[in-house]
Amino acid sequence: MRLSLPTLIAVVAGGLSALTSFFLHAGAQNSALPDAGSAYETAVFAGGCFWCVEADFDKVTGVVETVSGYAGGQTTDPTYRTHSRDGHLEVVKVVYDPEQVTYETLVTYFLHHIDPTDEGGQFCDRGHSYTTAIFTSDASERRTVQRTFDRITAQQTLPGPIVTRIRDAVPFYEAEAYHQDYYRKNATRYNFYRKGCRRDARIEEVWSAAPGS
Repeated sequence: MRLSLPTLIAVVAGGLSALTSFFLHAGAQNSALPDAGSAYETAVFAGGCFWCVEADFDKVTGVVETVSGYAGGQTTDPTYRTHSRDGHLEVVKVVYDPEQVTYETLVTYFLHHIDPTDEGGQFCDRGHSYTTAIFTSDASERRTVQRTFDRITAQQTLPGPIVTRIRDAVPFYEAEAYHQDYYRKNATRYNFYRKGCRRDARIEEVWSAAPGS
């Protein structure tokens, strides 16, 4: 089939436009991800429902990315159906820029957005998979967490002792795609769940008397 000159120009222009759009879109997707050679660091927190933990950490300046997942169990490659049975916790991996936010700040923020006195789960979610923990990658992080626990305990404002566990780092398994950014992709359902679970109401009760709450 022979194309006229105007038609040929239009086809070429359309192809270039589509190609440019593809590369611009790809760049936009990758720009939010940590570069392999960057100075970003990671922290892993278990705070009950990972949708909520992810949503809370995304508000923090210096947090680059949050990823919902599973950790701490006896099996590899857990799924949403199997993680609880196999002893895993719902966790969130937080990628952050240490030049903008410190690890200690993240630990303090995390504790103020959970009920660290609840050893049976979090809010309306009960059972081991919803219990709280901070996974530390080295002795320095463990000391930081313990120092934060000691400072909060000394304030004597919580309704009970801190039962959030300090655990050594273990393999992190990324959760299914539909769990990532759930609070954005399913805002109505997420907000209904969060309010119905009384997460924010209970946090207010637990931390209302604490300095800096």
